Amino acid sequence: MIENQKKKGRSMRKHYSAEFKARVALEAIKGDKILSELASHYEVHPNLIRSWKKKLLEEMSGIFSDKRKREKKTNEDDKTRLFEEIGRLKVENDWLKKIWT
Repeated sequence: MIENQKKKGRSMRKHYSAEFKARVALEAIKGDKILSELASHYEVHPNLIRSWKKKLLEEMSGIFSDKRKREKKTNEDDKTRLFEEIGRLKVENDWLKKIWT
């Protein structure tokens, strides 16, 4: 959940997991408690909760977007990456053939 490390007597910035952020943001969206109550309960600043809530609301629609569009983009990215890898391997193979002949 929280990674808080100390170096040379100074406190480092806290890092929160994605699951923790999602859980807190979801509670903020529910509205059962006000931000200051949530901040006190989870020991985070209210502005953090506000920004996590905003990000969750902005990106929530992506969960329900057309699956085919996401798969097509992923397939195109994979195809491009694989063609680049094939090109590199072909150049390497040609170079090795040249050295050994």
